[in-house]
Amino acid sequence: MSLARKAKRAIVAAMDRGPADAERQLVSVRIPAGWTLAGLIAGLVAGIVLARTNALDTALAISAPIGTLWLRSLQATIVPLVAGLLVIGIAQMAMAARAGATARRMLAWVAGVLAFSGLMSAFFTPALLALVPPPADAAGVLSAGGEPQEVPTIAAFVESLIAPNMVAAAAETAMLPLTLFFAAFAVAVSRLPAGQRETLIGFFRAVANAMLMIIGWVLWAAPVGVFALALGVGAASGGAAFATLAHYILIVVAVGTVILVGGYLVAWLAGGIAPWTFARALLPAQTVALSTQSSLASLPAMLDSARRLRLREETAEFVLPLSVAIFRATSPAMNMAVAIYVAHLAGVELTVPALLAGAAVAFVIAIGSVSLPGTISFVISVGPIALAMGVPIGPLALLVAVEMMPDLMRTVANVTADVALAAAVDRKKGGDIAGDLQP
Repeated sequence: MSLARKAKRAIVAAMDRGPADAERQLVSVRIPAGWTLAGLIAGLVAGIVLARTNALDTALAISAPIGTLWLRSLQATIVPLVAGLLVIGIAQMAMAARAGATARRMLAWVAGVLAFSGLMSAFFTPALLALVPPPADAAGVLSAGGEPQEVPTIAAFVESLIAPNMVAAAAETAMLPLTLFFAAFAVAVSRLPAGQRETLIGFFRAVANAMLMIIGWVLWAAPVGVFALALGVGAASGGAAFATLAHYILIVVAVGTVILVGGYLVAWLAGGIAPWTFARALLPAQTVALSTQSSLASLPAMLDSARRLRLREETAEFVLPLSVAIFRATSPAMNMAVAIYVAHLAGVELTVPALLAGAAVAFVIAIGSVSLPGTISFVISVGPIALAMGVPIGPLALLVAVEMMPDLMRTVANVTADVALAAAVDRKKGGDIAGDLQP
C-alpha cells in the first residue's frame, strides 16, 4: 500500500470514528419514535377533550411539571454535547485540510454548500411563510412551549461574538460565543503535538458519547414527556394543533427540497453528470437512505453509486466517508427553518443580526453534528440555533415527535449531496488524487 493511500485511509478512519462510535453507543438504545408520535397525538386529543370539562386544571397540575422536567433533561445536554461534537468535528476537519489539494478542494465545497444552505433558509423560509402562512389560530400552538429570548441589536450582536467568561456564557446558554470559542479551541487542538491532540480529542469524544447516551435515556421517556407537554397545547389551541404540525412539516420539507435539487445541480454543473444519469445511479443509495434514515448506513450504497457514475475509486473512497463524517448539507437549512417557524408562531421578530447569528451557529453545528437519525440529534442541533436567534426552545420538545417525517428528506438530500460532492471533486484537470495526498 502506497504512503499516499495509507495517509488517505488514516484520515478517513479518524474522521469516521466519531459518528461510528456515537452510533455504536446508541445501538442498545432504540428510540421509540412511533410511541413518541403516539404520545403527541394522545396528548393533543386529551387536551382538547379535557378543555371542555372541569378536570382540566387538575390534569395540567400533574402534567405540567412532568413535561417541564423532561424538557429540562434534554436542555441540560446541549452545552456539553455541542462542545464535544464541535471539538471533534472541527479539529479533525482542520487536520484533513492538511492532507493535500484534494482534501482542501473538498472542504472548500463543504464550506460553500453549508454557508449557502444556512443563508438560503434565512431568507427563503420567511418568504415561504409569507406565501403559505400557517393555519388560522396556529399562533398559540408552538408559542406555548416557552418564552422568547431577547433579540440583540446590531451593536449588541457584534459585542456578543466574544464572551469574557465562558463559564458564565455556558450558564446563560449564550450559544453564539460558545460556538465560536469551541470552534477556535478545536482549531488550536488540531495544531497541538500528536500526543496532546489525541488526548484532548479522545476526552471530548468520550464527553460527546456520554451525552448521547444520556439523550438516549431521556428519549426513552419521550412518549410521556411529549404527552404531558402536548396536553397543555391541545387544551389551549384545540384542533389547530394538528393543522399547524402538518403545515410545519411541509414547510421544513420544502426547504430541504431546495438542497435536494441543489445536489443534482452540483453534480450537473460542477461534476459534468447529466441529471437523469445522476438520478438513475443514485436511486439505490436514496432507497437505503429512506429505509435507514442514516447517511452512515447508506455509505456502501453511495460507494456503489459512485462506481455506477464512473467516478475514480480514489476520489470516492476518500470523499464519501469524509463527507458522511462532516458534511450534512441539509442541516443549516432545515434547522434554521425549524427555528424560524417557531419564531414566526411565537411572535419573535427576527432581525438581520438574529438571522446572521442563527446562520453562523447553524454552519458550525452542521460540521460538529453526528450522522444519526434526526430524532436523536434534533434538539441538540436546533437548540443552539434557536438560542442564538432569541427563539424559545420549549416547542422543540413537541416538534421532535414529528421529526421522523422531515428526517426522511434530511437523509435523502444529504446522501444526494454527498455523492454530488464526490462528482464535483472528481472533475479536475491534471494530476491524480494520490499525488494530492502525498504528505
